[in-house]
Amino acid sequence: MRVDLFDFDLPPENIALRPASPRDSARILLVPGADPMQDRIVSDLPSLLRAGDVLVFNDTKVIPAQLEGMRGEARIGATLHKRQGLRQWQAFLRNAKRVRAGDRIDFGAGVTAIAGPRDEDGGVTLDFEGDEPVEILLERAGRMPLPPYIASKRPTDERDRSDYQTMFAREDGAVAAPTAALHFTPDLMAAIAAAGVQTETLTLHVGAGTFLPVKADDTDDHRMHAEWGRIDAATADRLNAVRAAGGRLIAVGTTSLRLLESAAGEDGMLRPFADETRIFITPGYRFRVVDGLMTNFHLPKSTLFMLVSALMGTEKMQAVYGHAIETGYRFYSYGDSSLLLPDS
Repeated sequence: MRVDLFDFDLPPENIALRPASPRDSARILLVPGADPMQDRIVSDLPSLLRAGDVLVFNDTKVIPAQLEGMRGEARIGATLHKRQGLRQWQAFLRNAKRVRAGDRIDFGAGVTAIAGPRDEDGGVTLDFEGDEPVEILLERAGRMPLPPYIASKRPTDERDRSDYQTMFAREDGAVAAPTAALHFTPDLMAAIAAAGVQTETLTLHVGAGTFLPVKADDTDDHRMHAEWGRIDAATADRLNAVRAAGGRLIAVGTTSLRLLESAAGEDGMLRPFADETRIFITPGYRFRVVDGLMTNFHLPKSTLFMLVSALMGTEKMQAVYGHAIETGYRFYSYGDSSLLLPDS
């Protein structure tokens, strides 16, 4: 499938640089399968769902995974991507041509790492020196890894440490936030529970590869980045029971959706999962367990825009995004949301 089918023009002023405050005051575009779109507010969500539905959240926690350092006189930037071992992380390097395998990079604050060889994804493995857990080193020397479309417009600041973290964050390991869940507040969660909507959590550690552009001209030639996720047996059983009772399984974010579909069998049943997934969802994909998706608005020609097009149809999603741009929806990580319900 041609990648340019998923292109669109986005005015720069539609890119959000800060989240809405309060978080649940963001706009949400309700997109049913057949009925007209509706412009609503995230705090309306309980009225947009049905009793017996279940929202599935990702409880991964963003670590301060961006580092600035020196290799001799060369300035090196590193964005950690995926844990490889107790003291090893795969990273994407800025100014990587100045780094060779075996070089020591000094990130300041007593944090140093030895670079390994380049891998097939274009990353480099960093072996952190010393005995302290890497998470402690990152708290000392790292900063929150804002997406490039925000970081290129303003510097990361202390406010981002809380803004770029969901209320569900518990499991350290993500280098990008599961941003659909940034809209939730304790008050909204209480209203959701009162409406008879259930909630569950799983873990998918979002990697920096989520921001990598699709450089191929055809989707068949794109190699998807790997991310590690886990669904335990008890959670899988509860989600299967919801669907068996007629409730809808609605993923909050593309990360939750990708893990759910990775853990689902051809029979439409979820099973325990603890592994990497490279699932790449494009139009023509048959969804096994997910009945709907709450998600922010994504980059042109991105794997995530391909995913929502697979769920709702490419032509429909181009119309949805056209409406969102025309009516001033805020895009990307700190932006507004959409609720995609293909069968309603």
